[in-house]
Amino acid sequence: MSQHIYLVILAGGQGTRFWPRSRKHHPKQFLDILGQGKSLLRATYDRYKKWVPPSKIFVITNKKYVSLVKEQLPALEPAQILSEPISRNTSLCIAYAAYKLNKLDPKSVMIVAPSDHLIHDENSFGNYLKNAISFAKSNEALLTLGIIPNRPDVNYGYIQYLEEPVSPGVCKVKTFTEKPNLSLAQEFLRSGDFLWNSGIFVWKTKTILSSFRAHLPEISELFDMNLDQLNSPKETEMIKKIYATAPGISIDYGIMEKAENVYVLPSVFGWSDLGTWNSTWEQSPKDAHGNAVQPENIALYESSNNIIHLPAHKTAYIQGIEGLCVIDTGDILMICRREDDHFVKKFQQDIREAEKGDLL
Repeated sequence: MSQHIYLVILAGGQGTRFWPRSRKHHPKQFLDILGQGKSLLRATYDRYKKWVPPSKIFVITNKKYVSLVKEQLPALEPAQILSEPISRNTSLCIAYAAYKLNKLDPKSVMIVAPSDHLIHDENSFGNYLKNAISFAKSNEALLTLGIIPNRPDVNYGYIQYLEEPVSPGVCKVKTFTEKPNLSLAQEFLRSGDFLWNSGIFVWKTKTILSSFRAHLPEISELFDMNLDQLNSPKETEMIKKIYATAPGISIDYGIMEKAENVYVLPSVFGWSDLGTWNSTWEQSPKDAHGNAVQPENIALYESSNNIIHLPAHKTAYIQGIEGLCVIDTGDILMICRREDDHFVKKFQQDIREAEKGDLL
């Protein structure tokens, strides 16, 4: 691929839906959720370095996770880890990365990738990625990879596209709707011309910066006034000031729903965002009875379709359970119906109300 291709991995989230394994001090992206022998962040880095040189891979994360990034990705130079003083949603962190890359390389093309997604068919993914980069290099386009939906899920952005391609495989986006309600998601699914937004974006840095100036000037003006401080010893203090005043809004709401130059590449490469314990069960290796367990020293009898995570040192003998989510972290045991894993939010709310924040 071109020498001007850069990757920005977003790794600042707290992964609250994976509580109690995902905690404030060690969130989801730094965990080996699927038992692959590597964290989701490391798996993401290893996936993309096939197409992007390690020297052009950047990670943006909260300052409290910088040490975890260094530990898991020791090949990164300090300048390749962008530290956010506070969490302010995806528009601000993407703007931060884009301004830095544009100053480093005005010809840069930027891939934005979440740190916690699963991709089964990486060969196919590489082909889609190359197509996306080629289109983005040649057009003033905001391009996203779209996934064919298989259920009316309200946790994703939905992309309605025009079926006539503007370039091989690439279609113009008609509407971009972030996280609709259930009835609208059901309508989208029935219509057949909507895709899920994978959260993987490709664009020239100059193109996304123009979009910030057009649609989120309250963010772009803060950076434009301080361009001389980027990539300098003054950058950390500058970023603190910007994050203290800039609005926290997602890139989907802030730009993708508003911009006219949005395109989508309908893609099939075995994608999952691993958004919940139930989705993790769906993607995990299972025994003959549909049980996904970690570690291996768990003996199950007359039990099926469960996801069970226990500490590595613990041995368990379990009989007669079905469709449960059992997560034991040593200090917390969570048990709920697998399909009711949304109760994780309720559990966390009760912990906050009980002022037991050390459990979060």
